Amino acid sequence: MAWAQSEKVTFEGAMGEMLAARLDRPPRPPIAYALFAHCFTCSKDIFAAKRIAAGLVENGIAVLRFDFTGLGHSDGEFANTNFSSNVGDLVAAADWLAAAHEAPAILIGHSLGGAAVLAAAERIPDARAVCTVGAPADPAHVRENFHADLGRIESEGLAEVSLAGRPFTITKQFLDDIAGQSLDEAIGKLRKALLVFHGPLDATVGIENAGRIFQAARHPKSFISLDRADHLLSGRDDAVYVANIIGAWARRHIAEDALAENREMSGEGEVVVAESGEGRFGQYVSIGGRHVLRADEPPSIGGDDAGPAPYDLLLAGLGACTSMTLRMYADRKGWPLEAVSVSLRHGKIHAKDCADCETTEGRLDLIERDLTISGELAEDQRAKLLEIADKCPVHRTLHGPVKVRTVLAD
Repeated sequence: MAWAQSEKVTFEGAMGEMLAARLDRPPRPPIAYALFAHCFTCSKDIFAAKRIAAGLVENGIAVLRFDFTGLGHSDGEFANTNFSSNVGDLVAAADWLAAAHEAPAILIGHSLGGAAVLAAAERIPDARAVCTVGAPADPAHVRENFHADLGRIESEGLAEVSLAGRPFTITKQFLDDIAGQSLDEAIGKLRKALLVFHGPLDATVGIENAGRIFQAARHPKSFISLDRADHLLSGRDDAVYVANIIGAWARRHIAEDALAENREMSGEGEVVVAESGEGRFGQYVSIGGRHVLRADEPPSIGGDDAGPAPYDLLLAGLGACTSMTLRMYADRKGWPLEAVSVSLRHGKIHAKDCADCETTEGRLDLIERDLTISGELAEDQRAKLLEIADKCPVHRTLHGPVKVRTVLAD
């Protein structure tokens, strides 16, 4: 089966420049497509954008994330852009997605990108759900990023300002454009499901902005507080949390026939693994067409630690099989087994150091498995459960003759 993975694409933006984008797709045909807009002067490749895209992919949703004109890997001059051109870029991205694949059903925007998706939503009629993360209720809020330079921009027509440690040229036409923008009307006639994320400690865009957006919108609408998260969602746990919530929320607003079609295409007993396109070793793992995991290697050997390593997944399979086998056996016997946990470690040892191994030559793999069982169990019952642990199917597979047959797929 072919794996539709993360791929680089380009399309023409609102100003005629070629925009760089990445399309992340799940291993099976997606149940829907989403469009992601990054924060002011950021790019499609910041951690928050990548992790939110990954969370949606894990929920069967494809994501197009792109660099606005003049930013990241896109062509054009940032100084010539403004909020209106950003909205135009979003509409161009939606048009490209509709022509090349399918119109986006979900619009997601971070910071000023959130304001942009609210403004663009009316021009993307197929979108059924809109999500903002740390978005300002008024695009003019961005003026606060270069407040000290406003006089010079007004008098000289432009000025180079420092944003996040990088130089950007801000022009008077940019200020004039954001001054003429108002989102209240656009939010009020959104007619799409809305999810608003915001952190009460956001020092860049205050929490009151979330209140204004939420109040202006009609139902269905939801608000999620991000507790201690910063504006850029630079904390891994915060970005993962947002990604997981968006993935679950978005599925509620996808047509039931699309979900049913995806379920019918599930391949029982099939696991597909392919490169995700993120980092050196990143992988997507699709299990039965219903579950998508990520796999990676730790930073110590060149990975990004975006998911479990291969041996972690092997140990997870053995541990899950062990726990399930003990539960099935105890339930069948009617024993009072309350809880089971399995701790596993993998390593290499010298065969000569293993007293109960059949070979004494070279090195061999050692999996250490510690069982913790609780309940009013007699000693003979505990001893039997220890014995049963070695009879779980995965344990038997690891100890039995195994043939792996590999072919080149068409």
